[in-house]
Amino acid sequence: MSAKIFIDGEHGTTGLQIRTRLAARDDIEVLSIPHAERHNRAMREDLLNSADVAILCLPDDASREAVGMLSGNSRTKVIDTSTAYRINADWVYGFAEMERSQAGRIADARYVSNPGCYPTGAIALLRPLVLADILNADYPVSVNAVSGYTGGGKQMIAQMEDTTREDAISAPHFLYGLTLKHKHVPEMRQHGLLAKDPIFAPSVGRFDQGMLVQVPLHLDALSGRPSLAKVHEALTAHYAGQDIVEVVPLETSSTLARVDPTELRNSNRLKIYVFGTEGTGLVNLVASLDNLGKGASGAAVQNMDLMIGRTKG
Repeated sequence: MSAKIFIDGEHGTTGLQIRTRLAARDDIEVLSIPHAERHNRAMREDLLNSADVAILCLPDDASREAVGMLSGNSRTKVIDTSTAYRINADWVYGFAEMERSQAGRIADARYVSNPGCYPTGAIALLRPLVLADILNADYPVSVNAVSGYTGGGKQMIAQMEDTTREDAISAPHFLYGLTLKHKHVPEMRQHGLLAKDPIFAPSVGRFDQGMLVQVPLHLDALSGRPSLAKVHEALTAHYAGQDIVEVVPLETSSTLARVDPTELRNSNRLKIYVFGTEGTGLVNLVASLDNLGKGASGAAVQNMDLMIGRTKG
């Protein structure tokens, strides 16, 4: 039997990406609302309650409104791609590789909060080291990242691609989130198992899809003053046995002159690099992913498959 999927907000960047990823699937039925009727509350409410899974690609307040439209006897499962529920204890965080049990929790959940693209990379680097007692929870973490401009949605895409706009962006690369109060910080802290907010410095480059997230660390400030190899071993052990997150071998990383943020474009995978020189006491952890792949739309489809039983938890 085909699972019924409703993408609430299918005309936005994330929704369109999900719709494209589902287009060739014959095991699901996509429930759609015409663009002209996207603000028709009665029609949205009917589709939300008719779906097996509703994927919300909406701003935070609109997502909360959509969840409120579910009737008392509705069995609709929900994946929310906004930041509304990412640190809500009643929602399961949708990063399936975060821990070995997480995919199973997603499969059993009714409410799943889809991770942000930046936090996916940061949490992938931080959480395993905290769990392995290598990184102290109160370590002063800094997260530096660059994303493709599609992460900014339709408006930023137009600003970057249409030079005739009054608000066109001509910069090849720019830093933002300058107040250090970025909306992704709470989920980085909570799911990265940190005791205090990390300093998060996001930026955007003139490329459409891709992302690099960096976490530099002083090894002599970590528990036991671990070696570069020890850090790599902890990350490798954490992600052993699954094929979405790849920890690049140290011998491979040591031969690289650069890392391309677009290397995983149109992929749902995530690669982790451990850079540095043994004996210097310094390491730079790097996560590479597609901001629309493992970072958003691809992750939503992965979570959907877990929730409808197409992938084992």
